[in-house]
Amino acid sequence: MSLLVHISSIISLYILILLFLVPFTSSSSFHQAKGVTVMQLLKNRSSLLTSIAKNKRSIKTMAPAFQLAPRLDGLDKPTVWHEFSPLAVEHNAINLGQGFPDWDPPAFAMEAMNKSVDPSFRRNANQYARSYAHMPLAKVLAEDYSKRFGREINPATEIATAVGCTNALYCALQGMVGAGDEVILLEPAFDVYIAQTKMAGGTPKFVPLRTTETNDDSMSANEKFVLDLNELEQAITDKTKVLILNTPHNPTGKMFNRSEMEQLASIIERHPQVTVIADEVYEHIVFDEKTSPHISFASIPGMYEHTLTLSSSGKTFSATGWKVGWAVGPPHLTGVVTSVQQWVNFSAPTPNQDAIAQCLVTAREPYEGFDTFYQWVAEEYKRKCGLLVDALKTAGMEPIVPNGGFFIMADTSKIDLPKSYIQEKTVAMPSDPMPRDWAMSRWLTKEVGVTAIPPSAFYDKSTLHLAKNLLRFAFCKGDSTIIEAHKRFEKFFK
Repeated sequence: MSLLVHISSIISLYILILLFLVPFTSSSSFHQAKGVTVMQLLKNRSSLLTSIAKNKRSIKTMAPAFQLAPRLDGLDKPTVWHEFSPLAVEHNAINLGQGFPDWDPPAFAMEAMNKSVDPSFRRNANQYARSYAHMPLAKVLAEDYSKRFGREINPATEIATAVGCTNALYCALQGMVGAGDEVILLEPAFDVYIAQTKMAGGTPKFVPLRTTETNDDSMSANEKFVLDLNELEQAITDKTKVLILNTPHNPTGKMFNRSEMEQLASIIERHPQVTVIADEVYEHIVFDEKTSPHISFASIPGMYEHTLTLSSSGKTFSATGWKVGWAVGPPHLTGVVTSVQQWVNFSAPTPNQDAIAQCLVTAREPYEGFDTFYQWVAEEYKRKCGLLVDALKTAGMEPIVPNGGFFIMADTSKIDLPKSYIQEKTVAMPSDPMPRDWAMSRWLTKEVGVTAIPPSAFYDKSTLHLAKNLLRFAFCKGDSTIIEAHKRFEKFFK
């Protein structure tokens, strides 16, 4: 391209910027400085735009030169969230897809945030926190995890906070994984795991949870979804750097029991180059502490040094927008998180961290007739889960009752799906032809008025068939929302 054409393109871009700014700029100083130029441009607006349109070397034709880095190939494609949230709005559907509460945090959390930003409370939380963690939060977390892990956690070196669990995971993978390294993901795997592995230059390797086939339609997620530990170990190579373990598991609601954890620990002992990143954001949303308690992998003997435990406050305190997450582990692993974070966002917002530090203390105390806030929140979600189970049964689905978390997986194999929906094509669908679960969710949204998330969004193309008869529904919604979904199911299916 000649120098003249380069200059012409730059001038064209400058003119477009000015044309865009004129309607939105009211500053008199701007008009005084740019008034002559703007007036001249306005007088010749039509001819200028015509001239730009005729320029074969225009900005538009230059755009293809700007592409994502090869390791990010495909990550700019629309996702399941881009498709189903707008579709729900378009058809006025009850959206039981995305997993965030549709109510505000508890009063004590709001009060804590007010204290954090109000100087009269002298919490000194309006300036940067240390990159590792705001120390009041680090101390509270160290107290909690010391009890859980049965060891003393140093708040200064074994706690790292981040802008939500997603940010903590990003920093961890950026620091642990390089080109050619492999990360093992248990399918269905939250789509963020796949994207962040690729962003770090790594290669995802998928090991699916297998389903137990039985005539019993009342099986829990723990019983229905099984990890084949031999299959997992066979997936480990000398390139494997990380295994991401999510419990309670999204989207299935499965919680890995102690026997499974101990067998997994034996595998890690045989492959010590593998670090386990344990995503435990649903740790307090557990429905039967006696028969299916939450077990942290780091608490298994010998595994603390191999494990980075991640969690956050958003799910527990219904404050997903506050974005306070953390990593707990030995200094060589928490140091990975802070080594990356100090060059990205430096630290998580101090007022948010400080408010959560207060919330974690309050959550240990009696609340609404329960011994702790944690007990109350778990019981509340268990109740909401029951409401949604009843609603799904009305629609002829078989709910796979979760043992923890926000979501229910439901078997839709008894529902007849119109073939025309399989023939539809969308930019976000993971394969062509459209997977049955994807088409089923579109049909439910359009015809029934209830939106779910198709689990094929959480599988590799080679294992999409495992999701064909499943849908994921979220019950972290107000009672009125779930009840309205029930009414719509009842009206359509009966």
